[in-house]
Amino acid sequence: MRILLTNDDGIHAEGLEVLEDIARTVSDDIWIIAPEVEQSGKSRAMTLTDPIRVRNLDDKTFAVRGTPTDCVLLGLLELMGDQKPDLILSGVNRGQNIAEDTSYSGTIAAAMCGMQHGVRSIAFSQSRGFQAPGSLPWETARHWGSEVLERLVDMTWADNVVVNVNFPDRAPDAVTGVEVTRQGFRDENIVHAEQRLDLRGDSYFWIGYRGKLSDPADGTDLKAIYEGRVSITPLHVDLTHENTLQSFRAELGDIGK
Repeated sequence: MRILLTNDDGIHAEGLEVLEDIARTVSDDIWIIAPEVEQSGKSRAMTLTDPIRVRNLDDKTFAVRGTPTDCVLLGLLELMGDQKPDLILSGVNRGQNIAEDTSYSGTIAAAMCGMQHGVRSIAFSQSRGFQAPGSLPWETARHWGSEVLERLVDMTWADNVVVNVNFPDRAPDAVTGVEVTRQGFRDENIVHAEQRLDLRGDSYFWIGYRGKLSDPADGTDLKAIYEGRVSITPLHVDLTHENTLQSFRAELGDIGK
């Protein structure tokens, strides 16, 4: 099995090393094409107005001065030659990608790009900061990621689906299980902006997240992570809201007739 690894935390991220350990439990044909610098929060952005520089670190490892989507596109279209990967793994992200995080995430965007080009794709993220400020148990992703991947590679799923895997912020032996979940939604916006002053007295803004827990429903990715379970969520690109679609058709369908 030929596997392409990427991420949004950058080519030197510790999570990428963890992901390689996970991938090597199922294959030795591993390619790494990741951003030169961190690209967190870039979602599905592509670089269309600037040239993209690529640095070749070895025969199967490339650092790309671009977004996670750029990395996957260049891998599939140029850098990997005529043989596409059988699987794309993105991550392991430094922090959870659950609920509305999924729409910002460069980690998930890379998997989405792979899916749209006909390659099965899985995103992995390691939750952090739940036990204490700064907590980040990479050993949990390494242990449980291998087990989850070995099961997933033997499964089939729809061509328009990517799999989003999140590991809880707990030690490996404190994880309470694995749950297949749906995407949740927080009951309060946790994104905020803070205005600060630089050393010359000029103002600037810093955007970040507040560490506030919500009250999620059972069966959601949020609930699973809060309660110490590995969350596996099938995601797809279709953003259509079906109930509103039907009501709009009923109310607006006669316009112009």
